[in-house]
Amino acid sequence: MMKFKLIIQPSALADLDEAYLWIARRSPENAARWFNRFVEALQTLVLFPNRCIVAPESEQIGREIRQLLYGRRGGRYRALFVVHGREVHVLHIRHAARTTMKPEEW
Repeated sequence: MMKFKLIIQPSALADLDEAYLWIARRSPENAARWFNRFVEALQTLVLFPNRCIVAPESEQIGREIRQLLYGRRGGRYRALFVVHGREVHVLHIRHAARTTMKPEEW
């Protein structure tokens, strides 16, 4: 089985840090666990990233963007990524309750 290379873009790292800080302000004891589990979930993209559904942003952007959903109900996040050959590029991480990204946000 051939693995993909996972590349987390600076924009996604900034999004992840922002989400961590938001959670830490409300629940410091859960923030580190949430962060570590989210990173573990991102690591699963090295195997079969195309298992994830196409994100709603794909239609507006005009290219295939997929999303990995992480969390439950009110705490669900979306990792938005593209697959280029044998590389998975995580571009953004957004809370699922937020509106879809507009083309100018990319």
